[in-house]
Amino acid sequence: MEQLQKAPWYYLVLLILAGESVFILPFVLPRVFRPTVLDVFTLDNTQLGLCFSVYGLVALVSYLFGGPLADKFPPRKLIATALWMTALGGVVYATFPSYVILKILYGYWGFTTIFLFWAAMIKATRVWGGTSSQGKAFGFLDGGRGLVGALFGTMGVLVFSVFITSEIAEATLTESRAAFRYVILVSSGIVVAVGFLVWFFLRMDKTSESAIILDKITVSQIKEVIKLPAVSLLMVIILCAYVGYKITDILSLYAQDVMLYDQVQSAQIGTLLLFVRPVVGVVIGVLADRSQTTYWLMVSFVISFIGALLFATGIILSSSTFLFFMSIMVVATGVYAARSLYFSVMQRGRIPLVLTGTAVGLISLVGYTPDIFAGPAMGYLLDAYPGATGHQYVFWMLAVFSFVGGIAAWYYFKLYKK
Repeated sequence: MEQLQKAPWYYLVLLILAGESVFILPFVLPRVFRPTVLDVFTLDNTQLGLCFSVYGLVALVSYLFGGPLADKFPPRKLIATALWMTALGGVVYATFPSYVILKILYGYWGFTTIFLFWAAMIKATRVWGGTSSQGKAFGFLDGGRGLVGALFGTMGVLVFSVFITSEIAEATLTESRAAFRYVILVSSGIVVAVGFLVWFFLRMDKTSESAIILDKITVSQIKEVIKLPAVSLLMVIILCAYVGYKITDILSLYAQDVMLYDQVQSAQIGTLLLFVRPVVGVVIGVLADRSQTTYWLMVSFVISFIGALLFATGIILSSSTFLFFMSIMVVATGVYAARSLYFSVMQRGRIPLVLTGTAVGLISLVGYTPDIFAGPAMGYLLDAYPGATGHQYVFWMLAVFSFVGGIAAWYYFKLYKK
């Protein structure tokens, strides 16, 4: 493990770039431009949620088989190929396909962003962190991904506003589509470029590479991973934390529905939220390495629970601008802190480094099921209960999952305290 601690800083920077770029098309653009995406693809919230569900179903299988793949092949090749294949989907996305084709496209992205990519990225990050900097490695990874996402969001809003020829509030569907097509194509081009950077620069020396790759994954090794208490606990922790992350998708829509903002102002709220993520990731990562990653993971769920209650109780009105921004900060801090830390506790949970990919695949099989159910659940609540009421129900959902995640994180903390 000592030899693996010497990976250079740019290695982590490349992982950060790749780690967010691969999700720009399927997730970041719909998060920042949710009202626009609903308009230009003529979707309602439930239909968009079902697109995410198709992604989640394909991703579910991809986690299981992609995990062991990351223990057999170098991260560089898997990550670069995933980026190029994902960008190819952007070309289809830019044609504004029918709802059926859009669901197929999300299934394709479920394969490209997970099967080749996910476990490889987590394993490469764990390698960079070595024995003493796991909190920093994963905190910087998620914080950095947040910064990249925020920059993509800012760029997207800029490109969109430049190519809208009339007043934003009066833009026709044709104008919105033309402007959003440029956003998609520019984003796809950047994803391709990041793939080339990874392919040429994310290289390890042969000694380090051979130390983290297995020629063959045996059934007994998989059973060994399944039996670890840390694996089953992380399934619950990540599931609950990921529900919180999915719920942040609706904050730009909340700005439009409840705070009565226009399309660009709503997108700016989504982008502002992304700028909180890098700050939280870096701060929580440093704090975690100086004390205990498991303790700060537990605290993050408590903060998320408090933030959920602020929105769920209905005290935020269209005139409560300060309270709205304060509540966004609380929710974002809790959700992004949990997201930054949940894989950083793998070492404390005694999960072998060489089997990281297999463990990540098994954990993700349960942990990322919100990709299947969270979108439709939120879509149903928002469509069935229009306006502020639907949003309140969604945040009650966040409160419940934050509470359950907090209990699981507390148990993990107690179990691996020493």
